[in-house]
Amino acid sequence: FGAAWAAWIVDVEVNPENGAVRVAKVWVAHDCGQMVNPDGVRHQVHGNVIQSTSRVLKEFATFDRRGVTSLEWGGYPILGFPELPEIDVLLLDRPEQPPMGAGESASVPSAAAIVNAIFDATGARLRQVPFTPERVLAALRSAQA
Repeated sequence: FGAAWAAWIVDVEVNPENGAVRVAKVWVAHDCGQMVNPDGVRHQVHGNVIQSTSRVLKEFATFDRRGVTSLEWGGYPILGFPELPEIDVLLLDRPEQPPMGAGESASVPSAAAIVNAIFDATGARLRQVPFTPERVLAALRSAQA
C-alpha cells in the first residue's frame, strides 16, 4: 500500500507595486484509495488548502538564540476570510484499493504549487517561505536585474 497523494494547480495574482500575493483559485486532485466518507474527505482537503496556503503566504514565528520570541498568538499572521481562495476539489475514488486516509496529504503540494504559480506570473523565483510581500518584491527586483 502507499500513502494518499494530491496535486495542485494554482491561480495567483501578484501585485508588482507592493509584492502582495493572492491565491485566487486552487484546483486539487486527491487520491486516498477507497473513500469511506467522500464529503468528509472533501472538507479535509478544503481545510488542508486553507491552512497550508496561510502557512506558505504569511505564517512565521520569530526566534532568537534562546528560543521562540513570538509569545502571543493574537498578532500571528494568518489568512483572513476575505483572502481565502476559491477551491475546486476532484476526488479520485478507487474502491478497489484500501482506504489510505486523507489526513494532511492534500497540503503537501502547497508551497511548490504556489511558488511555481508566482514564477509563472512574474518570472521571479522565491526560495524561502513564507512568500511575504517583502520577499516577493526582492525576488521581483532580482528577476529584473
